[in-house]
Amino acid sequence: MKISKKIVLLGHFGVGKSSLIRRFVENTFSEDYKVTIGVHILKKSVEIPEEGKDVSLIIWDLEGNDDITATRLSYLLGTNGFIYVFDVTRPSTYKNLKNDLQFIKDKHKNIPVKVVGNKNDLVTKEFLKQNNDEFGRLTNYYTSAKTGNNVEDLFNTLAIELIK
Repeated sequence: MKISKKIVLLGHFGVGKSSLIRRFVENTFSEDYKVTIGVHILKKSVEIPEEGKDVSLIIWDLEGNDDITATRLSYLLGTNGFIYVFDVTRPSTYKNLKNDLQFIKDKHKNIPVKVVGNKNDLVTKEFLKQNNDEFGRLTNYYTSAKTGNNVEDLFNTLAIELIK
């Protein structure tokens, strides 16, 4: 059975949303930074054998925004799941994490949200432990689009959650 699910990636400029998607869909990474303007949409099918289902993930890469409330609401219509990405090396991208997540949950009740600290290849495990109070309790995954660390697991876990 083929199922389609829309996933939207949110977060500040330069946190690695596009790189995470490229790593997942194309298994590539580029050091060249290209700003996403508006929205970029990619698609990848994920087979979930234990459920006997094939899920087509329609992944919306939204332009980065320092104020999540300024995100075009029309882009969020019909969303089945969110991935909120922050950069573990830039405090400005996670200083409002609690408020941003509350905004998403208030506007989109009962829609799963995965919180991702990206660029974990640039910090130590000790750094992540030291900053646990700041972002650790809210974070579902620490990823690296560069190395691919936890990227497949992030999207596959969300896909499974979306079909249950």
